[in-house]
Amino acid sequence: MSLPGFKLGKRGIERSYDRTLRGRAGSSRVEVNAYGRTIRELARTEGQSGDRIALTLDMGLQRAIYQRLGEEAAGVVVMDVEMGDIYAYVSTPAYDPNSFNLGISRENWQALLHDPRKPLVDKCTSGQYPPGSVFKMVVALAALHHGIITPEKTIYCNGRHRLGDNVWHCWRRGGHGAMNMEDALARSCDVYFYQVAYELGIERIAQWAKSFGLGQVFDLEIGGESKGLVPTPGWKMAMTGKPWVGGETLNVGIGQGALLATPLQLAVMTSRLANGGHMVRPRLVRTVGEGVRAQATAPENGWPRLDFSADHLAVIKRGMEKVLEYRGTAYLSRLDLDGVKMAGKTGTAQVRRITQEQRDNETKQDELPWQARHHAWFVAYAPLEKPRYAACVLIEHGGGGSSAAAPVARDVMAQTETGPGQSPGAGSAYGGQ
Repeated sequence: MSLPGFKLGKRGIERSYDRTLRGRAGSSRVEVNAYGRTIRELARTEGQSGDRIALTLDMGLQRAIYQRLGEEAAGVVVMDVEMGDIYAYVSTPAYDPNSFNLGISRENWQALLHDPRKPLVDKCTSGQYPPGSVFKMVVALAALHHGIITPEKTIYCNGRHRLGDNVWHCWRRGGHGAMNMEDALARSCDVYFYQVAYELGIERIAQWAKSFGLGQVFDLEIGGESKGLVPTPGWKMAMTGKPWVGGETLNVGIGQGALLATPLQLAVMTSRLANGGHMVRPRLVRTVGEGVRAQATAPENGWPRLDFSADHLAVIKRGMEKVLEYRGTAYLSRLDLDGVKMAGKTGTAQVRRITQEQRDNETKQDELPWQARHHAWFVAYAPLEKPRYAACVLIEHGGGGSSAAAPVARDVMAQTETGPGQSPGAGSAYGGQ
């Protein structure tokens, strides 16, 4: 008797769809003589190949992003703002999963396990990070919706914000001066958002964060997806037995504190901003099966829409456009490709407390040990007039969103328009055995 040599899916899509991909083994019943030689076949059942699964990924775009990132510790997600199709899903540094098929050597396993860049961690959905200033759009939109502030009202930034006996600093040491909402987004003024977040309150901030995809699991059928964390007073009391304090709201208002998100969640957030507030959900599997058996995994057209004013959203979008304009934090990474432009937002997430001495000495990120540097974020959508693509770029310990993540996002968006895989959706597929 012999058994079929099935390959089994152990991780990701292959594990979730193992039975679909595996197919069904055939069988043959034979008559043999005393020496074990086959005399005749008595019965046969033909095997059946597994179904084919088509993914939404565009392999040309995937390859281009891998080449762009190299050995950087990073995660990049690119998705369709209307349908939710994920065109690129890249976590680096990469490793060869085939090395596990016949047993990986102890030396290679230890190298993967102790690499500070954590190649075994899927940074797109398993890694959880403070989102930094890319979260400010949600705070701004919520503040407009609840009448906390108007787009034109200015808040003066002198580089410091006092609450009680404590002082919170803006990233720009000398301050930004008078800031309205568009300019506060474009130049990422922390003092503006400290005040707005405090007046808005943590409960409303948490509600809006969740409506834009933070604190959510989207079940991409790859396993290991992290939920992130949207902190609330109830959460803190349950975890620590201590009440929430106002300073924590200030931290969350600029994407710091206990707030944690994944690159996938921030790509969803950006998609929902870009598409007018429709609650698009991401997907990796396009179809299961072929021909008449093909079964689309996308829901019917018509995502529910978030309840906010189109005029308020226009203010947020204009602020994101100004990020790529003169005096914006990502001006040097602007995209202008045959008239195609992108909007976006930089984010720099602290991974440690900055001492007053370091602040006074203006310690530069590249002078610090790699693991002490800030995480770098950039979220973007393009084209401006009719957005199709949203992207989130995370560079672990990249130092700054404008210097490390924004140039990558620009190159990624340029690739969606010009490079191999220009037609996202002409993706990859798994063939059944």
